[in-house]
Amino acid sequence: MTPAPLTERLSDPRGPLFFPVTAFGPDGSVDLDVYRTHVRGGVAAGAAAVFACCGTGEFHALVPEEFAACVRVAVEAAEGRVPVVAGAGYGTALAVRYARLAEASGADGLLAMPPYLVLAGQEGLLRHYREVAAATALPVIVYQRDNAVFTPRTVVELARTDRILGLKDGLGDLDLMQRIISVVRTEVPGDFLYFNGLPTAEQTQLAYHALGVTLYSSAVFCFAPEIALAYHRAVTAGDTATVRRLLDGFYRPFVELRAQGPGYAVSLVKAGVRLRGLDVGEVRPPLHEPTEDHVKQLAQLIERGYALLEEDV
Repeated sequence: MTPAPLTERLSDPRGPLFFPVTAFGPDGSVDLDVYRTHVRGGVAAGAAAVFACCGTGEFHALVPEEFAACVRVAVEAAEGRVPVVAGAGYGTALAVRYARLAEASGADGLLAMPPYLVLAGQEGLLRHYREVAAATALPVIVYQRDNAVFTPRTVVELARTDRILGLKDGLGDLDLMQRIISVVRTEVPGDFLYFNGLPTAEQTQLAYHALGVTLYSSAVFCFAPEIALAYHRAVTAGDTATVRRLLDGFYRPFVELRAQGPGYAVSLVKAGVRLRGLDVGEVRPPLHEPTEDHVKQLAQLIERGYALLEEDV
C-alpha cells in the first residue's frame, strides 16, 4: 500500500478512473494473464486510478479466491503508478471478508458497494459502512445507488467516520447531491471526495462538474481510452466545443445503445474491449452477451468516436 494518502492521490485526477473488466478464459475461469494486460494497458494509457473487481469488473460473479487473485494482479500491474481500489460488498460479514482480502492483496483502498438485497434504514446503513471501515486500515469510498441511498445527515456521519474518505454517487439525484455536498462542507472540516458513478458518467459529468465533482468513472476508458481522455481534458479545460462534439457524436449514441439491453453497462463494455483486440471473454451469468447487431453498432460507434478526435475544433 502506498504511503501517500489516497485522498491526496485522487484529489487532482490526471484522467478518468479506470474500472477494468475481469477477463475470463474459454472455460469460464478467470484469466489473470489477460487481466494483467488489460490493467497494465489502462495505467499506461493515463488512468488516474484502477478500481478492480467493482461493478464493471463483475464483482458479483467472483468468488473470494478469484477476487483476491485479481486484486493482487491489478496491484502488480499498476506498479505503484496509480492507486488500486478494490470492491467490497454483500452483507456486512462478507463485505468485511472482501475488505480484508483486498488489504492482504495490496489494495490502496475500498469501494464499499450497497449491501445485498435488503432495504435498510439510515441507522443500519451507517452501522454497516462503519463496520466495513473498521475492519481494515484501508480508506473507504461509499457507493450510493439502488438500495443504499443516504440523507445528507447520514453522509455527515459517514464523513466523520475514520477511514471513510468519500462518496461515489450512482443515483443521479443532483438536488440530493447538492444538499449532501453543502452540509458536509459546512459541518465536516477536511477534504471529503465525491465521485460521479453513473453508468457512462461522461453523459452527466457536465452537471456533476458544476457541483464541484471532478472525479468520475469511465467504462469507455476500458475500450477507447483516447476518447475518454480527450473528453476528460475537454471538461477540465472548459473546452465546450470538444465536449459537445464527443457528447453528440459518441457518448449519447453509446448511452442509447447501452439502453438496448439489461446488463449492457457491463457486457457491452466487455464487447468493446474484445473489438479492440483483447479477448477478455464473455460475461458470467446472470448477465448476457449483446446481440450480434448491437456489437456491430458498437464497432461502428467506436470508429466514429475515433474519427471525431481527428476533427478540427
